[in-house]
Amino acid sequence: MAHEYLRMTPTSKENQKKASVYTLGCRLNQSESSVMEQGLKEQGFELVDFKGESNLAIVNTCTVTARADSDCRNVIRSYIRRNPDAFVAVVGCYSQMGYKTLAEIEGVDLIIGNQDKMSVLDYVKMGKNEKPLIIRDRIVKEDFTIDTMGQSDSKTRANLKIQDGCDFMCTFCIIPMARGRSRSRDMDNLLEEARTLIGQGFREIVITGVNVATYDSQGRTFLDVIDRLNELEGIERIRISSIEPTTIPEKIFDYMADPEHALVPYLHIPLQSGSDKVLKIMKRRYERQEFLDFITMASERVPDLCIGTDVMVGMCGEDEQEFESTCDFLIKSPVNYFHVFTFSEREGTPAVKMDEKVSPKEKSHRSSVLRAISERKRLKFYNEYIGREFDVLFESGHDGLWTGYTENFIRVSVEYPGNLSRHIRRVKITHIVADFAMAELVDE
Repeated sequence: MAHEYLRMTPTSKENQKKASVYTLGCRLNQSESSVMEQGLKEQGFELVDFKGESNLAIVNTCTVTARADSDCRNVIRSYIRRNPDAFVAVVGCYSQMGYKTLAEIEGVDLIIGNQDKMSVLDYVKMGKNEKPLIIRDRIVKEDFTIDTMGQSDSKTRANLKIQDGCDFMCTFCIIPMARGRSRSRDMDNLLEEARTLIGQGFREIVITGVNVATYDSQGRTFLDVIDRLNELEGIERIRISSIEPTTIPEKIFDYMADPEHALVPYLHIPLQSGSDKVLKIMKRRYERQEFLDFITMASERVPDLCIGTDVMVGMCGEDEQEFESTCDFLIKSPVNYFHVFTFSEREGTPAVKMDEKVSPKEKSHRSSVLRAISERKRLKFYNEYIGREFDVLFESGHDGLWTGYTENFIRVSVEYPGNLSRHIRRVKITHIVADFAMAELVDE
């Protein structure tokens, strides 16, 4: 292993055992951080807010854009200023790709890449370092297991990691370098954690990974994962976090359309661009019309289906005409909302060497245009359900106003004096306010 061992000095606050975990980036990172939090609790640590005082911090990093790298560094430095004597571990994607830059931050004690990030708890008691211990090994393509079971009980929906890495070498994407090639989690191991999560009281399990539908473990596929999860006693909802368009088995439409099946009617499918020219530059595996035909079929086969997507602006070669093509696609298609990302050059990707750059000012303008379109589409989607009844899994409340989500991902708020956290209740949507639907309970 490529470990760089350095002299360590003992921490002066070991007896306090207060720890905090900070997560940047995707839902997969959130899933991994929840497992780390559970492991810390099992080791006797008290979990505290990252903005407060603690003697141990784990920062789970993202490197998808230059802005993400900058955010990671700022978060780490800010924590160290507040807690100069704390043990600081930095793990994940930025640790894999930018470990040299992270090693220059005074106060960082441990840097672990993605191959060994889930073993971070083996190192948290080793004490402060004069220089960081760096563990950054080649990411192997083998089935994996996760030893710590369960997640922090502060959340309502539990993320279940079933897969990691990606073999789709899109020209803009650093993830295959940061997380390695596609590999799958042992089926028995992921089902064991799912049972633990259900036992902890989680009502919804969210399937996470980098490219989840490429799951392939000992001849078992992504559909097998859904089938086995659906068979578990006590599971009420299964949600797919995000799934690549060319990997989706049509069988899941039957599952989503079946009210007795736990898989909810929700798909988040990355589009990235509505221009065939830009899709080709990106090396995406579909054309505009293929994507449209697929999501149109999905919306016809699954009642009340919510379709979300990701869109990237400012890719090399995206001129005004290509951008307008993306806008046209999103306005006319059955997509109900989308996340907008700005193209960021990442060293090590083919896009770095491409011409036809888009200016930062133009990228910002295009992002604003697309976000406005997304808000209009989300509002239109919500309005279609005024007067309808749905089951809502409630998550959080403040001053008697409780918020949760329908199966098809409508954000709903109701007024209720009691506790609705982790409860599924029947509601009737009455009107729309800003980015959520107001409703009233109908099952009292």
